[in-house]
Amino acid sequence: MINISKRLTVMAVALLVFASCHKDLDRFPANDVTSAQVYKDVNGYKQVLAKVYGSMALTGNAGPAGSGDVAGIDEGTSDFLRLYWKAQELSTDEAVVAWNDPGIQDFHNMNWSASNPMLTGLYNRSFYVITLTNEFIRESADGKLTERGLSATDADAIRTMRAEARFVRAFQYWVLMDLYGNPGFVTDTTAIGAGILPNQITRTSLYSYVEKELLDLETILPAAKSNQYGRADRAAAQALLARLYLNAGVYTGTAKWVEAQTYAKKVIDGGYSLMSDYRQLLLADNNVGNTEAIWTLNYDGIQTKNFGGTTFLVNASVGGDMDQNVSGLSKWGGIRTTKNLVNLFPDATGAADKRAQFFAQNLEIEKLSEFKDGYAVTKYRNRTKSGGFGKDPEKTFSDIDFPVFRLAEMYLIYMEAAARTSSNVAQAVTYANLLRARAYGNTSGNIGTPNLTPDFVLDERARELYWEGFRRSDLIRYGRFTDATYLWPWKGGVRNGTGVDAFRRLYPIPTTEVGSNPNIKQNPNY
Repeated sequence: MINISKRLTVMAVALLVFASCHKDLDRFPANDVTSAQVYKDVNGYKQVLAKVYGSMALTGNAGPAGSGDVAGIDEGTSDFLRLYWKAQELSTDEAVVAWNDPGIQDFHNMNWSASNPMLTGLYNRSFYVITLTNEFIRESADGKLTERGLSATDADAIRTMRAEARFVRAFQYWVLMDLYGNPGFVTDTTAIGAGILPNQITRTSLYSYVEKELLDLETILPAAKSNQYGRADRAAAQALLARLYLNAGVYTGTAKWVEAQTYAKKVIDGGYSLMSDYRQLLLADNNVGNTEAIWTLNYDGIQTKNFGGTTFLVNASVGGDMDQNVSGLSKWGGIRTTKNLVNLFPDATGAADKRAQFFAQNLEIEKLSEFKDGYAVTKYRNRTKSGGFGKDPEKTFSDIDFPVFRLAEMYLIYMEAAARTSSNVAQAVTYANLLRARAYGNTSGNIGTPNLTPDFVLDERARELYWEGFRRSDLIRYGRFTDATYLWPWKGGVRNGTGVDAFRRLYPIPTTEVGSNPNIKQNPNY
């Protein structure tokens, strides 16, 4: 299912990963380059690490179309963030889509099958990234470094890169665990060869694996804020641990609220601070002076032309009567939100809570296929802080970096753990009011200790983190994703919403995976 070259040359393509280290996407090595040549020095290793990171922000090796990484899906759709965002947001009250691409309406209708092309594409994209990480980890083992005669300084630098590759692998396995539960499982120690098929891992075993990896990486990754922008450091591992522990009850049946709060606090104490203006978090130059971002997927409108990522999030959210200059890119007329999100704010204009970033259309959604039904979201704008446009002169591709982890999420994890355990509540209220003071511009939105309830935190997560890929996981953790006790427009394919079967809290393992590997068993009821 995945186009992985038998040689390592494609892996060595130096794609954009690090801010101000963008590479020309039209440059890629000839097919006669071998692994010995690719990994001959520290620069070769860095190029391959760039491909590891870039595989989550790009779709192929020849710009926006051509030489795609993942087969069986339109290349523009195959981007990791685009697919992950759909799975996490279109299945909830935060987003609907007007298009009728194969499988896309299944998300909001909550009637997806194991042959859904987008769920298949996301599963394959994650394993493509994991394949790259496994190869890098194998090639950066101490024995390989000694064999290649690398200096002690270069070897140390490569060991750091190896830790980063392990982090990327752990992150992708967390994605697979959260969405699919029981995926296939391969590491750098898995045998390679014809006829060797991956085994399946249970969700609880995968949880233990990811936790163990992250706890180890916490001790060996560079200190918080000491690595290149866009590369993982210790705080990224701690942030993923905090997120893992927040959802531990879902993954294993045993809550880990204390651990979630502990690891959120480690990140909070890592030297980060909130950006002063919430509306500048997702602009074209958000890589400059960003004190809040912990780990980002980086995009550049010239060097990383890709129809996924934040290009998708900007273009698809503009249509109808909207002025496309607001977003700075094209009008694709696709994604909007439901009234459930809009109604969480004091008003939709952002006059009180500046996090409300909407373009008012029809609040009620009569037709999912009509872009003007449902408020548009203007959170992602390819404009600079000074009001200029992004780099792409054709206004098609985005420069907005996507924050996989940012400080505000850590505040919210700490707050939820406090609300559920009554532990460190005063500190949690302080963090809540830091978020709300930024949102309101004053203390008028501040809360007191009695206000810090689990329900308040869920709503506050929506106000702060909407359209950043959290909502499905949040609703599952709160028991509101499939249940009829919480409805939104067109949930389950019914205009006023309806409950659906609980098995849909997990996505199915793709039919292509189950059909080609007898070691893989399908999730229940699919």
